[in-house]
Amino acid sequence: MDPLKIFREWLDEAEQSGEPEPNAMLLSTVGSLSISGRVVLLRQVDDEGFVFHTNYNSRKAMDLERDPRAALTFFWPGLERQVRVEGKAMKTSAEESDAYFASRPRASRIGAWSSDQSRTVEDRAAMDIRFARWSERFADQEVPRPEHWGGIRIRPVRIELWQGRENRLHDRLAYERFQDGTWQRMRLQP
Repeated sequence: MDPLKIFREWLDEAEQSGEPEPNAMLLSTVGSLSISGRVVLLRQVDDEGFVFHTNYNSRKAMDLERDPRAALTFFWPGLERQVRVEGKAMKTSAEESDAYFASRPRASRIGAWSSDQSRTVEDRAAMDIRFARWSERFADQEVPRPEHWGGIRIRPVRIELWQGRENRLHDRLAYERFQDGTWQRMRLQP
């Protein structure tokens, strides 16, 4: 069975069960000096992978530009489930990024222009001033997507599905993707 199909079923179940932020995922990247992790929100999952959106000048995007290897972790404690994904990052198309950007609330679109994500700032007031200036700039017009903002897709090469069980004899199913797009399934010992 396709692990992406199972993932989508598990995500639906997490959403229906009331798990808080079921689309939250830990993104781990290889930086210039260390490995870095942070929580981002999954915005799309399809046969090609897992998509989130960000400022391309952010630390995470620059890490992925240097080294496209990435790992994602989803955890739904109420369901005793975890999904681990290993893969390669690539930017989504401009059309995909534009479509998602247009769906965001106006304030979030202005925020993409006003924030130099991951850069230092003097204080909160400086950020508020930048936001006010960009709000004024776009006062009577649509807010276009900045070129420095868009989607990143993690194309999986390995997916592990973990289901908690009694006596710590958990179910662990690992799937590895071959070059032709097919998956090999392996059961791992807990």
